[in-house]
Amino acid sequence: MRAILSVAQIRARENDLMADVPEGALMQRAAFGLYVVCAQLLVQTRGRVTGSRICVLAGSGGNGGDALWAASFLAARGCSVRIVRLSDRVHAEGMAAAQRSGGREVDSVPDDCDLILDGIVGIGGAGPMRDVAARAVVQAQDSGALMVSVDIPSGVDADSGIAQPGAVMADVTVTFGALKPGLAGNPGHAGHVEFVDIGLNQSMPDGGVMQAGDVAGFVRGPDLTDYKYSRGVA
Repeated sequence: MRAILSVAQIRARENDLMADVPEGALMQRAAFGLYVVCAQLLVQTRGRVTGSRICVLAGSGGNGGDALWAASFLAARGCSVRIVRLSDRVHAEGMAAAQRSGGREVDSVPDDCDLILDGIVGIGGAGPMRDVAARAVVQAQDSGALMVSVDIPSGVDADSGIAQPGAVMADVTVTFGALKPGLAGNPGHAGHVEFVDIGLNQSMPDGGVMQAGDVAGFVRGPDLTDYKYSRGVA
């Protein structure tokens, strides 16, 4: 069972975990997991990672930092990384890492991207996106690039699933620690959801999503006396 946790529950569990791990460890876990998923997607869609063109939509929150760090790992694999800064304040260490690896800032979303990382607004976001971010989302969606949202599609409320006008329509959402109610409630915006375990306590969830192993436990295995109708008909 994959746990579904509210934003408040996730924040509390993150605070508990951060007290026991080195500073920045959670972001590194999330960013590396994001990088792995992006690399796999590039191999699936392009046949390789090297030479891929990546664009980061970087907002001011921690998910912008996740996206920038993941982009630095992709740049180290030979990707071209361009960064659209959508806030005066972005994650300083993540930006520095991306730039050290060869990433460069651009004014608008390029039209030749293979993959775009949506790191605009995270699970703490509320209300409509600012105009500069909304324009970047339109450019990104119109580019035809694979859209990968970080933790939650920007413009979608993590608890309710309510999408603001112009919210990101992701092809893939890479979510960290636990599923959010808004991902289960608005799969149209989330696309395919990939889960990255960063070590959060999964106890006492609001709900959960069954996995293949959970379903298999409800199905009796066949024995030598069974035939095609004896175990039920779908």
